Amino acid sequence: MDTGERRTRPAGRTFDTGLGAVFVLGIVFTAYMFMTSWGGVSWMFGSAVSVAVSGLALLRARWKPLPVCAGLVVTSTAVVVSMTAGDDLPQEPAPVTALALAVLVGSALRTLPRGPAAGIAVAGAVLTGIIWSEGLSGVPVLATTGMAAALVTGPVLRGLDRDRRTDRAPRGARADESRP
Repeated sequence: MDTGERRTRPAGRTFDTGLGAVFVLGIVFTAYMFMTSWGGVSWMFGSAVSVAVSGLALLRARWKPLPVCAGLVVTSTAVVVSMTAGDDLPQEPAPVTALALAVLVGSALRTLPRGPAAGIAVAGAVLTGIIWSEGLSGVPVLATTGMAAALVTGPVLRGLDRDRRTDRAPRGARADESRP
């Protein structure tokens, strides 16, 4: 482990702690708003999906491709279920689910190899298009904003990481030492 990694770890933990707090507060607020507007148990489905995808977002550094793939599957399933249920359930993805999915996709675009990252970017864009098929409302706008931010931020951070790695190479050393 080099000293650069040691410095970023506490910052990463602080970021994840803050992100977790945002997730918890957002889930509680959204559940409260569903309770007061929709009534009944309509808040349970969206809250369960938000908890699952948020948990996956907080685990994104441990198993690189698994959390984002699972997050896309859970969110896609929630969108299909809410579309099928019609007016019995609120439209998915809930705001916290959209945020957590954006974190997952952006992180995957930053860290995964280009092939899988491109597949995840396409899957996120297709899911966003499916969300729009339900009609114009705040839900697709919020999901699109989050996905657009992820699709821009992930590759930008990937490029910055690449630049940082090349800056750390010793002077006169080539980036690929395997060739003569």
